[in-house]
Amino acid sequence: MHRALRGTAWVLTVVALLVVAFLVYAHIVMPGTRSAALQVWRDDRVAVRDAGDAVVMTPTGTADGKGIVFVPGAKVDPYAYMATFRQVVAAGTTVVITKPTLNLAFFDTRPLSTFEAHAPRVTTWAVGGHSLGGVRACQLAREAGGLLLLGSYCADDLSDTDLDVLSVSGSRDGLSTPAKVAAARGKLPADARTVEVVGANHADFGAYGDQPGDGTATIPRAQARSEIAAAIEDWVRTLG
Repeated sequence: MHRALRGTAWVLTVVALLVVAFLVYAHIVMPGTRSAALQVWRDDRVAVRDAGDAVVMTPTGTADGKGIVFVPGAKVDPYAYMATFRQVVAAGTTVVITKPTLNLAFFDTRPLSTFEAHAPRVTTWAVGGHSLGGVRACQLAREAGGLLLLGSYCADDLSDTDLDVLSVSGSRDGLSTPAKVAAARGKLPADARTVEVVGANHADFGAYGDQPGDGTATIPRAQARSEIAAAIEDWVRTLG
């Protein structure tokens, strides 16, 4: 009897330690680059507010009535993507960057409407994501009018939808490699737009420094960010 109790106590202790270890792991994120974030905060064309469950970026000038709910990559600080969308928001589009449960998109079961509620004046919504966040965005895409993939690809088959899709990849991405992106192309609608930023790697889709396992970028981060933003701006014009 005592041996059984000791065995049960040992198992419960191990489980508790594993849970604690996972929670610690999940809460250690790749922080956003301070200098890049400050540039956004100081840009008078862009307003940023923390809504608790999301970071909301809105244009201070004329808004185009369009918005993107964007899901961060695994364990990446949501604020790291402000620099990615700075020019997009300045041009008139609202961007709501989610704060995933446990910093991992797959644990977040909230619907798009949760985040769309932060910008009630937006009439046309798309969903997007980076890396693992893009995989989650694919799962939510049927609730939206468009899908934006940054350094990511779908596990869900959306080839039968009429979604307006943009997939931006990097030729030097060591995680969502060009081969992986190409292999999953058939899960997107036939008219999905694909843009490869030559010389960009996985971490170029945010501003959070280098990422383990990534390829080495061969262009400056500022150039990669500019090309990514230009592709998104061009795509947004077609939404709705």
